[in-house]
Amino acid sequence: MAVIRQKQLRSATCGSGQSSPASGRGISRRAALERLAAVAALPLIVGAFDEAAAAPLNYSLKPVAITEGVWVLYGVPEAIDRNNGGAIANVTIFDTSDGAVIVDSGPSKRFGLSLVECARSLTGKGVARVYLTHFHPDHVFGNQAFEAQALAAPQGVIDGLATLGEDFASAMYHAAGDWMRGTELVLPGKVVIDGVEEIGGRRFVTTVLAGHTNSDLIVREATSGVVVAGDLVFLDRAPTTPHADLPKWRSSLEHIARIDAQHIVPGHGPVEDGFRGAVQTREWLAIVEETIREAFERGLSMNEAMTSPLPDWTKSIALARYEFERSVMHFYPKLEAGNWPRVDKPI
Repeated sequence: MAVIRQKQLRSATCGSGQSSPASGRGISRRAALERLAAVAALPLIVGAFDEAAAAPLNYSLKPVAITEGVWVLYGVPEAIDRNNGGAIANVTIFDTSDGAVIVDSGPSKRFGLSLVECARSLTGKGVARVYLTHFHPDHVFGNQAFEAQALAAPQGVIDGLATLGEDFASAMYHAAGDWMRGTELVLPGKVVIDGVEEIGGRRFVTTVLAGHTNSDLIVREATSGVVVAGDLVFLDRAPTTPHADLPKWRSSLEHIARIDAQHIVPGHGPVEDGFRGAVQTREWLAIVEETIREAFERGLSMNEAMTSPLPDWTKSIALARYEFERSVMHFYPKLEAGNWPRVDKPI
């Protein structure tokens, strides 16, 4: 299976994101304590007090061509901190005769503005559409750089952002610091359903699945055979599970494995021309589920479960131990709730 090499294009680094944003309607802030549990579950955030780089804050986006007229901006295989500004997720750009079509908007207003400039430098056009794969903040907080009607997502993604978005924003400001300056949540103006949208000579096949969250969009562009799988697929980077439903996730991976695809763009990790990412994600989820359940059945505490050994093959997976520990925190309370009845209730 050939990996798409992360070789920089001649039109190397895209803009810094200092231009004025398109108008977008943000939603008002609510008290962060209202959904504190949601903030605690926020994926991928660490090190709120890490030292930021001394250089001016500039994402310096580097597009990588994966096929004719399609580029990927690779996220770094890290957790969100003040050094990377939250730019940890992949973003895909398609050139069409009507303008650029983008999948996911990135972690901040600053990133979104850089993304607009990058898309224009690659295509010579503005942005016709931005699809959002799910509601996690590293994929959607660049929305402010785009008109709301250009932003498209399944209803479940929109609802998730409306419910959790302000809490995510508070956590992102805390974790990424000044990279987030001026960032406000903007909800998509278009609802995506299963179907086909034709834009500028390309056919974008949208399918709404679930598992990583309760609403996960995949986008297949029929001409190129590029499938953007969002965070249903991770490759060489451990999956995150704060809102996961593992049976639904496995079902979605089975669906992806049946798609006629030339290239799979994972939410995190390298693009490949095969299904290694889907296979690896499925294997990781199985390891997580089996290891955590075994630890629970042995009566181990949550802290003890976090030290459970992982298979040798996971040593090559970025953030494997870190994400396993987070998964213990996500799933242990569910196991306790399902297996330990309240003492004041009859069995």
